[in-house]
Amino acid sequence: MSDHPKNLPADERRAVTIESVVKLAGSRNPSEITTAAIAKHMDLTQGALFRHFPNKEAIWQAVMEWVAERLLHRIDRAAQGMESPLAALEAMFMTHVAFVVEHPGVPRMMFGELQRAESTPAKRMAQTLIQRYAERLHVLLEQGKACGELSRNLDREAAATLFIGTVQGLVMQSMLAGDVARMLSDAPRVFAIYRRGIEASQ
Repeated sequence: MSDHPKNLPADERRAVTIESVVKLAGSRNPSEITTAAIAKHMDLTQGALFRHFPNKEAIWQAVMEWVAERLLHRIDRAAQGMESPLAALEAMFMTHVAFVVEHPGVPRMMFGELQRAESTPAKRMAQTLIQRYAERLHVLLEQGKACGELSRNLDREAAATLFIGTVQGLVMQSMLAGDVARMLSDAPRVFAIYRRGIEASQ
């Protein structure tokens, strides 16, 4: 049951709903999260829930938009003020890992949406997030090549794909182990290997 008051402004109710779904996804299969389960978690009726979202698909789309906005904002903030592109990449990597540890339901939902055969608003939002993330990586990788910090022969596309894939691999390993927090200790060692693969030879 939720401790949130029942009478909230529309925007706050939508925000609380999104946060509830993310929390629920951290402990159960996202495909099994029904509107009834969401309403029960929030101590509401389904009718009250549907006053803010027309259907479950709209809730899922709002959740993906929330994830994209929060994650991109955090990695942008982490990269700001770094002394070098490589330092900025490392800050983004660690920030992404910390975000997943804080919200373990997010990767469950992302993987679930991307596996769906049909194109849905939530799936398209997840795809857009990955695209926008990769664009940020491309900029930093090019800056690193230009300043001589990264190998001038570095394949930018492959390096960006590997960066995102490495985070996803850490997520999968932690989920299999049933210990998402282990990412915090694994991430520095894993990034060190990634770093050796892209930096310029001394």
